Amino acid sequence: MIGNIIKPELIELIRERGFSKLREVLLEFEPVELAEILGDFDPSDQAVFLRLLPKETAADVFEFLDLEHQEKLLEALNRDELADLLNEMDPDDRTAILEELPENVSSRLLDLLNPDERKIADDLLGYSEGSIGRIMVPEYVEVKSDWSVDNVLEHLRSCGDRKESVHQLYVTDAEGKLRGLLRLRNLVTAPADSIVEELLDPQIISLNAEDHQEMAVAVFQKYDRTVLPVIDSQARLVGVVTVDDIMDVAEEEVTEDFHKMGGMEALEAPYLSLPLFRMIRKRGGWLIILFLGQQLTVFAMEFIKEDLDRMIYAISFLPLIISSGGNTGSQTSTLIIRALATREVELSDTWKVLIREFITSIGLGLILALVSWVLIFLFQSHYDDAYLKVGLSVSLSLMGVVAFGGLIGGVFPFLLSKLGLDPAVCSSPFVTTLIDVCGLLIYFQIATMVYAT
Repeated sequence: MIGNIIKPELIELIRERGFSKLREVLLEFEPVELAEILGDFDPSDQAVFLRLLPKETAADVFEFLDLEHQEKLLEALNRDELADLLNEMDPDDRTAILEELPENVSSRLLDLLNPDERKIADDLLGYSEGSIGRIMVPEYVEVKSDWSVDNVLEHLRSCGDRKESVHQLYVTDAEGKLRGLLRLRNLVTAPADSIVEELLDPQIISLNAEDHQEMAVAVFQKYDRTVLPVIDSQARLVGVVTVDDIMDVAEEEVTEDFHKMGGMEALEAPYLSLPLFRMIRKRGGWLIILFLGQQLTVFAMEFIKEDLDRMIYAISFLPLIISSGGNTGSQTSTLIIRALATREVELSDTWKVLIREFITSIGLGLILALVSWVLIFLFQSHYDDAYLKVGLSVSLSLMGVVAFGGLIGGVFPFLLSKLGLDPAVCSSPFVTTLIDVCGLLIYFQIATMVYAT
């Protein structure tokens, strides 16, 4: 909305080469708003805007642009402009774009960094992809336990403006191992000659740099923090992670789960930015698997074709029954996948959850069975003498298929988790396909027994 309003004015200023006025207009906006505005322009115009901004502001704006615009801007800027931009960027945001670019392009950009920033970039990229180390910031305030309050305040004045967070200070020993946390409010209210050892909080919550980013999301949610320290395998302090980065990770994980639960591969780019061929490839694979799975229903129909003629009326209820089972399975799998993701349930709760879901599904099946029996009695009993057999077949089948759907929808997420796979792969289409096949067999087995009596 902001971009649409101001775009004509900016175009006019560019055309008239009113760069002084253009700079004034741009500086009226926050970096995130400027990124929204620049997203509507061509890379060449975006490059003009960034050149007019202070280096630090330009870096902030660049960080808020999506990957597609960032890549195009990297091509539009000259070598010196790229160097200024990359050296001003926050280390975690710089790492995010470097890991997405081809290796030869990343290497070229790394060569533009000054020695200090190059070391930071190499260290972060040295951690495995998807690890906490990739999103941490190695800019924190580190103090020693034998320092006085005056020493700490002097240290803060000299380096605090370059650090990510100064309201929490981290106390380390001579080997760099994390010993405790010193809160800013405790520091400023303590006597000037107090020693850090007397003020620190030794009970600290930390993250491991090699753990997956999902672990950080769970820890932030559990302890309701805005920043947490990150340690390596030797318990040495190596960085901090802030809640804004964790919110980005959480959004990515939820989006990925939604894609998988929809029966497709996760999209690694915005919907409109993904080329059509890649979109078809990501969705086509799963559709083929689901299509082949549905072929099992054909084999099931062949298996029971001898009974179809005498149960022709009962066939009309088949879509109703198998869709009820599929819907129940989808509900169950969605609930459990989300509960596993938010740590509401653990793998140790498997049997407790399965028993609970089985009983719930039995209850749901009973409700649907009663509804179906009433409907069949009201609308079929007047002109079909077999309505009792049809009603009994449909009601019993609904109970069986819904119970089976709930059980399958509950088993699969736990099974995939135990195998070390993402439970979201157990998508609704996948569960529904399996239940369609088994529901068909359950229905006709029950109908066969009822009609045989």
